[in-house]
Amino acid sequence: MRLLVVQDTFLGEVFRFALSTRCLTLVLQALFNLLIPDHAADAFHPPRLSVPGRGDQLLELLLGGLTRWDAEHFLFIAEYGYLYEHNLAFFPGYPLCVRVAADIALWPLRGLLCLRSRLILSAVLLNVIFSTLAAAALYHLGCMVLQCRRTAFLASLLYCLTPANVFMAAGYSESLFALLAFSGMWQLERERHVASCLLLSLATGVRSNGLISTGFLLHSQCKRVVRGLQSYLSASARLPQLVKLFLSSTAHVLLGALTIALPFALFQYYSYLTFCSADNSLKQALPKPLLQLALDMGYRVADGELPSWCFQEYPIAYAYVQDVYWNVGFLRYFSLWQAPNFLLALPVITLTSWATCMYVAADPWFCLKLGLQTHKRLNKRSVKTATGFHGSRVFMYVIHASTLLLFGLLCMHVQVLTRFLGSSSPLLYWFSAHLLQEDDPSLWHRRPAGTFNPCQPAQLRKRNSTNPLPSLLLSWRACSALTKCILGYFLFYWLLGLILYCNFLPWT
Repeated sequence: MRLLVVQDTFLGEVFRFALSTRCLTLVLQALFNLLIPDHAADAFHPPRLSVPGRGDQLLELLLGGLTRWDAEHFLFIAEYGYLYEHNLAFFPGYPLCVRVAADIALWPLRGLLCLRSRLILSAVLLNVIFSTLAAAALYHLGCMVLQCRRTAFLASLLYCLTPANVFMAAGYSESLFALLAFSGMWQLERERHVASCLLLSLATGVRSNGLISTGFLLHSQCKRVVRGLQSYLSASARLPQLVKLFLSSTAHVLLGALTIALPFALFQYYSYLTFCSADNSLKQALPKPLLQLALDMGYRVADGELPSWCFQEYPIAYAYVQDVYWNVGFLRYFSLWQAPNFLLALPVITLTSWATCMYVAADPWFCLKLGLQTHKRLNKRSVKTATGFHGSRVFMYVIHASTLLLFGLLCMHVQVLTRFLGSSSPLLYWFSAHLLQEDDPSLWHRRPAGTFNPCQPAQLRKRNSTNPLPSLLLSWRACSALTKCILGYFLFYWLLGLILYCNFLPWT
């Protein structure tokens, strides 16, 4: 079956739905920001050095709701660079894109908008593009991994309604990271290792959890070696060929891992030179208002006293900043006061845990073999190879999501899990799409349960590419409890996040 064609109507619908939801997000955030007064949050809020004009005031009125919380850090870095030590918690990939777009693409607007306003506009427009392309990349990835176009299509539509929606639109790096991560995974599934490593390397330059993507490269090369070993045991390959294959796979893993980790290492080196080195070439002179802010708030600047991490054997600024400024560490969030944040993260914890348990329970022996066999059966009695969510290629994505979940639960601010997993793992959307199709067989065509296979070949006609989500919402009362829970979770967090985040209320 040919999964990807030149004119894919499913893909066209993904683009249309993604752009529609992005536009709706921008309208709603502006509305909520106008109607609801901002909360006086204890957050990073640097002084504005330029006098705002009418254009700046209008832009702030329309898009100011997308510049809250961590978006202030990204915009500050894009405008001034890494002046304060705590800014080192945010990687440079996204701020660099925002600054380049503001200086080049929005250069004609410099007479109407100050630099900060152009950065805000740049960040919002880029995230519209990034999130739309990420939905398309997720669709292509789903077609390759799930071998099921309809499930891949539905998962991409659910991504457009992600519970982490506001962070995909605001001045955050989630949309760019999702685009790079999903594209890198897709290229790896196509066995384009160079393109995959470059994309995953760029993803690491955007967010630190891109380092975990090395596991995909390692697993793919392990599968390659296992296939070679099977050929050798079946006498269809010789020992020198097997040795050559092993050395080649080892080299691929080492070079790939170094490529993916390179942006992280370069950023730590830049941090060391900026805050620990006597060389002043990377240090910038602080404007007086920003220097006064540092004195008032106790922010460490590059020209001040050397921080303690400079004297460590491995001076990794990122780990130090997360520890000291954000109190990130093992089990630090496990306290009674954080119970509301655990409740906020409960849906994504439940979905990811449920997906992992269901996948493992379907074929424990396959999972014990670390997913290295070629095919995965539907069950012990079946001779049919599993597709969709239970396909053999899904194994590493289950491991990836479980690793992120476990790390996030034990070592991070747990409320961040929604956007952490929502921008990093396709499993959340694949499993939700799988549940919707299993629970509501009439999702695509009104057929009785048991007569519809969501992974059967689909003709690429307009009626087959119709978005099923609006019809589900219109027939809400007829939906099952599970369908209501899944769609309710996505839509409720989609809307609640906009209301709270845009008014500086706690939603991070």
